[in-house]
Amino acid sequence: MLLSVLATMYHVFLPLSFPVIAGLLLRRFRGLDTKPLSVLSLYLLSPAIIFTTLLNARVSANDVGITIAFSLINLLAMWAAAALLGRLLRLEDSEKAGLTLVASFTNCVNYGLPLVLLAFGQAGLDKAAVYVVMQIIIVNTIGVFFAARSQFSVKKAGQAMLKLPALYVAALAGLLRLTGTELTDVVQTGVNLLADAYSPVVLVILGAQMIGAAHGEWQPNLRRAFQAGLALRLLAAPLLSWLILILLGAEPLLLGVLLVLASMPTAVNAVILAEQFGASPKFVSRCILWTTLASFLMLPLLLAWTAP
Repeated sequence: MLLSVLATMYHVFLPLSFPVIAGLLLRRFRGLDTKPLSVLSLYLLSPAIIFTTLLNARVSANDVGITIAFSLINLLAMWAAAALLGRLLRLEDSEKAGLTLVASFTNCVNYGLPLVLLAFGQAGLDKAAVYVVMQIIIVNTIGVFFAARSQFSVKKAGQAMLKLPALYVAALAGLLRLTGTELTDVVQTGVNLLADAYSPVVLVILGAQMIGAAHGEWQPNLRRAFQAGLALRLLAAPLLSWLILILLGAEPLLLGVLLVLASMPTAVNAVILAEQFGASPKFVSRCILWTTLASFLMLPLLLAWTAP
């Protein structure tokens, strides 16, 4: 087991650490602004990798069904756990909303996809694509509800979702597959160039955002919420996800991929929603930082345990 964990850290996490450290150093010493890179990732690179993966993915209808069912059941389970813990700890409404965001949404795109590609190969990435598309939809609909609570606007959530190109390229990939249409070699090469740039760019963004989250004044009254967020994301999420996947009858590779994606650190999108709707953004940003740091120890163990 120990050798497996060390091998995973060497072959998977050491390569991932290079662009993350580069982003951290660029933010620290050169003041790297991640907003333009985030726009590049969200509107160009992320759609490219989702499109090419979905277009060429070898996934069965059973895998798609299990992935969709898991996405929804796991979301409900984590929401219920966060609601119960928030009530038991008597958190403020804003802290409860922030805790729900921390518990429910993972960094499965910027961090999860490069990790899955290195750990599970192309077969794993194929299975991850459906889950990622589901998460994009959920974050921009239910995520807005979790953050806003009484301020929730169905119209606003729908508008936010419709602005994301990843949804359109996912639909286009599905249409091309249904009609049996194949891209020309030139077009496929162009899309692949964008898709190949995805992993290093988003990992640089991740490193820069980590050091950004480390700055800022910490409020002691948020300590209980912070501890609850860590417990939900680092302990409850893997256990609940594993149980749900076992009950759904997921085969080993699909189980490993979905378990890892559902156990990722808190999504960076969570603090964006928290800032927009007043869901305790300082607490959420601190959870993003510490769950990301903890993931470099926890995820190798998880990968070694789930290895087929």
